[in-house]
Amino acid sequence: MIGLDDAESSPILGLDLTALIDIIFIILVFLLLTANTQLLSLSVDVPTESTSQLAPISQVENITVNVLASKPHWALDGVPFDNFAEFESAFIKQYQSQSEAKVIIAADKTAPVQPLMTLLALLQRQAITNTQILMEH
Repeated sequence: MIGLDDAESSPILGLDLTALIDIIFIILVFLLLTANTQLLSLSVDVPTESTSQLAPISQVENITVNVLASKPHWALDGVPFDNFAEFESAFIKQYQSQSEAKVIIAADKTAPVQPLMTLLALLQRQAITNTQILMEH
């Protein structure tokens, strides 16, 4: 039988792949750097004449409703109301005078849920869908 002498055996029995791995990484970096990426852009209409007038931005009216943490729980544009009936009549009156206005609900983080649910029920009864609820992260 053929035997291997321990003194003559080389310390590295496998192939040295270090150079091959280096070349693969260099090619990978080259391909990543030369890859075409899609550039996202936003088109902007710039006036072509120096005498052209800018159109004014339309100001959308807002009705701000605050749900407060302590009584009185409801405020309309910063004015608190003692009970919900007063708040409801003032809100309906203001919404009827500004029917195109967006209703913004700003609730306090520590406010109870029941006043907010009462307010949402009012909005549903009045069929008001143009609303926005401000939330804090």
